[in-house]
Formats: sequence, C-alpha cells, structure tokens
Amino acid sequence: MIIPDKLNKGDKVALVSTARHISLIELEPAINILKEWGLTIVMGDNVLNKENQFAGTDQQRAADFQSLIDDESIKAIICTRGGYGTVRIIDLIDFTNLIKYPKWIVGYSDITVLHSHINNLGLASLHSTMPINFLENTKECLDTLHNCLFSLSNTILCQANSLNRKGIVRGELVGGNLSVIYSLLGSESDLDTRGKILFIEDLDEYLYHIDRMILNLKRNNKFSEIKALIVGGMKDMHDNSNPFGKSANEIVYEHIKDYDFPICFDFPAGHLKNNHSIIFGKKSDLDINKYVTLAQ
Repeated sequence: MIIPDKLNKGDKVALVSTARHISLIELEPAINILKEWGLTIVMGDNVLNKENQFAGTDQQRAADFQSLIDDESIKAIICTRGGYGTVRIIDLIDFTNLIKYPKWIVGYSDITVLHSHINNLGLASLHSTMPINFLENTKECLDTLHNCLFSLSNTILCQANSLNRKGIVRGELVGGNLSVIYSLLGSESDLDTRGKILFIEDLDEYLYHIDRMILNLKRNNKFSEIKALIVGGMKDMHDNSNPFGKSANEIVYEHIKDYDFPICFDFPAGHLKNNHSIIFGKKSDLDINKYVTLAQ
C-alpha cells in the first residue's frame, strides 16, 4: 500500500465538494484552522456551487476533483462534507495521476466511496472529520487529524464494551460508512476486506436496515477473512412502531458472534463530535482488552 507523504507547514491542501453543497460561511472555521496549522488553502473551482442538493453538476464536481488529482503541488485533498453524491462522479475520474503523485484524500461518510475505490488501487487514505464539522468537533478530534496529516501516526485509546471480544492483531485498516459499503457491493469500488481490519459506522438508519446490510455483507463473505472488526458510532438509529428488539450494536454482534476474530464496539470514529482520524490502508496494531488501543 502506498502511503502519501506527511504534510509540512506551507504545503498546499485543496478543498473540494464531491457531494452535497456547502456555503463559504460553513467553510470559514475550517479554513481558519487549516491556516493556523501553516497550510496554504486552494479552493476547487466549483466548491461553493449549488445544483439542487449537490455542489454543482456531476461534471463540475468530477472536474474539480480531477484537476486537484492532476495538480502535483497539492499535497492533500480535503472533502468539505458528505451527504450524497460522490458515487455519481466516481466513474468520471481518472485516478492514474493520484497513484503516480500520491496525496491524501480526506473525509468520511459519503467519502467512503473514494476510500474504498482508491484503497483498491493500492493507495492509503484518511478517514476523518470534514470542514462542515470543524466548528462542533472536539479538540481531541482535530488533534488526531493534525497528527495523521503531519506525522502519519496516531494512537487512539477508548473504553471497552461488554460486547467486545478480546484479541491483539496487526493489519491494514479499511472500511467506512456501512450504508455506502453496502451500496458498493459488486462494483469496481467494492471493499476488499480479506486479511484486513474492518471498520464500520453509520448514522440515521432504521434498525431493520442495519440488519439487512450486515446480513448482506455476511452473505458476500466480507467477514469471513477479516482479522478484526471495529464498530464505530452507530448514532441516531430509528425503529418502527413494532420494535426490532435489538440495538445496532446487538444486531451486528448477532451476525458475527460465531466468527473468531476480535471485535470492538463504540470506537470513537464516525458521525460523532469526537470523530478520531484513522488511516485506511496503513498497517495498524489493534489491542482489544480491558481498554481498546489502535496504534497507527
């Protein structure tokens, strides 16, 4: 796996909108923080565009991303927000120069499309908070983003969960948003979990749909060869008037309890204010015991 270079003060980082539209007012807090870190900000030509719910047309969003991939002076591309829309442009992009001139692709949620696609191409990426969230993020969350970008290392410590299965493993970390992973099954961007530590998280889903998605991943053998499973935030779930009867964590556990790999629940990454950054594609050490430690 290719690991892009760490950032240094003065480096150029680009802001791009691959999905839902965003305003300059929403971007300004993140721009100020990134400048405080000593970075030079480049804005995609269409980053503030609006076409219905999207940040411009598919062609405009793809053109922005393509131009930033092709610009050798850009050291990281930070997606401004998620929502929906990245999958609409993935097949319009030529990733040849991204592999030739590696740079960090940064984001989470809908940006899982990019993570999965470029990890399959052999390039690491950064699952982290995005500018839309900077104002509400914890200092610890932003510190982990800084650590990953400027030192390519980070250690996350969290409390154990009663559903956890203990174990120590080392392997590449892959994954992202469960709904997006589910939507990519069978495509060129389908997530390769073999021999990997798999991370999943989600937000604002019905519990029965969590059940459906986990079952589909299981039937597609996404759990059969993994080294470990990390379940991040499973936040703001919905139920029907006739209750499903299990929480999101319990649903996941029900379907993977017969495997023998280590499992961690309530890991601090995903749609959370304290959304810790994790590097996809980098060899990582996961220790699930009295506490949980992920060292990258």
